Amino acid sequence: MGLLDGKRGVILGVANDKSIAWACAKACAAEGASLVFNYLGEPLERRVRALVDKEIPGSPVFPCDASDDASIEAFFKSVDGVWDGIDFVVHSLAFAKREDLKGRFVDTSRAGFALALDVSAYSLVAVTREAAARMPQGGAVVAMTYYGAEKVIPHYNVMGVAKAALEASARYLAADLGPEGVRVNCVSAGPIRTLSSSAIADIKTMLDTAQRVAPLRRNTTQDDVGRSMVYLVSDLSAGVTGEVLHVDCGYNVLGLFGQLPEQPE
Repeated sequence: MGLLDGKRGVILGVANDKSIAWACAKACAAEGASLVFNYLGEPLERRVRALVDKEIPGSPVFPCDASDDASIEAFFKSVDGVWDGIDFVVHSLAFAKREDLKGRFVDTSRAGFALALDVSAYSLVAVTREAAARMPQGGAVVAMTYYGAEKVIPHYNVMGVAKAALEASARYLAADLGPEGVRVNCVSAGPIRTLSSSAIADIKTMLDTAQRVAPLRRNTTQDDVGRSMVYLVSDLSAGVTGEVLHVDCGYNVLGLFGQLPEQPE
């Protein structure tokens, strides 16, 4: 028996086999969940379909542009053609212009700010609105965030502000939808080398620093996040909503960035 036997979930944001969303999908499928995926554009469609056909065959894949309400609505109508309801959504969607992740945050353009907040934060609101209407018995929505929402991280810039808005949105959604049995949470993962993180200048330094000073003395992996995602979309977390679960090997508890002193024998 799997923790998610009989559960039906939507996975948004798979880009390739290194995506955090893909690790979450594999972990959920391994626990018995049936899944639907999205893609944006023809190149991603080919990539996502190839992954799904190879490792989670039979899972539908539909187009969805998270910056377009009509596209989100059409995506969920496609899901309606597969199931008569859903149990959970994994939201792993974010975007900012590469130039807005360099230099100083103060130089962020108005258009770049609006784009990052739209795709990375408002999309959670739009997706949750559609998903909740398809959760008559309640369900779970989980969004991916990062420590840059709480503290200033060099080169994270406008994405940190967008992730802060995402986390606040999750809390307000949790309050709105709790009476309907819909839970909304976030996972704050440590730095992981993915296609998206490659846009962040000096990602290697972030990874090296986290591995050196995090209490567990290692970097977070995609599988770490996937296993935690299973908890948040399963009935094991039935009493948890509006929370940010840090899956970062303990990095968020530290008050310094340098090397921690060695512990005595």
